[in-house]
Amino acid sequence: MNLDHASTALLLMDLQNEMVDPKGAVGGGGLAALVAERKVLENARSALDAARAAELAVVHVRLGFRADYSDALSVAPRIDKLKSLGAAVLGSWGSEIHDSVAPSDDELVITKQCVNPFFNTNLMSWLHHNGITCLVLGGVATNLVVESTARAADDAGFQVVVLEDCCASPNPDWHRFSVENLLPLFGEVTTSQEFTSALK
Repeated sequence: MNLDHASTALLLMDLQNEMVDPKGAVGGGGLAALVAERKVLENARSALDAARAAELAVVHVRLGFRADYSDALSVAPRIDKLKSLGAAVLGSWGSEIHDSVAPSDDELVITKQCVNPFFNTNLMSWLHHNGITCLVLGGVATNLVVESTARAADDAGFQVVVLEDCCASPNPDWHRFSVENLLPLFGEVTTSQEFTSALK
């Protein structure tokens, strides 16, 4: 892996309490257990520390809605489930990024209301403004935000690197299928350890 520090950004996505904590509305449904089993937060923290030490740009992405969900445009069943659970409401504990990978004051936090973090946010403009051409991705769920971001980033001309051990899905088969069959179509699939080594 050959990374130019000045043009590379680490994107950690949806590693928020609602998703990765067993008390979270989504995490409690099984995702948090798989996040713990795969050591996603520990691996993400390792990647985050390495990125900070190398002075890479870091972006944190989270899902967050108004309390009335009037900003939720999707009519997919998964959104109805989030609404019924009262999940990911801005200002709530569930919308906050997990303490183990919490953003520092100088790191960008993007709040989205859909799967793709480029849609209806300033992420693309910010990346271009800061000369970023390579995106290193980690987050949950693998088959949703990670895959969607990889597809959109590839379409936009970014180099894509996915840290497989910083990702998880509610169903291990979904994760496995994505990292083995789909994500390699859009970029390089590697590990947090390889990423850390490449930055040294």
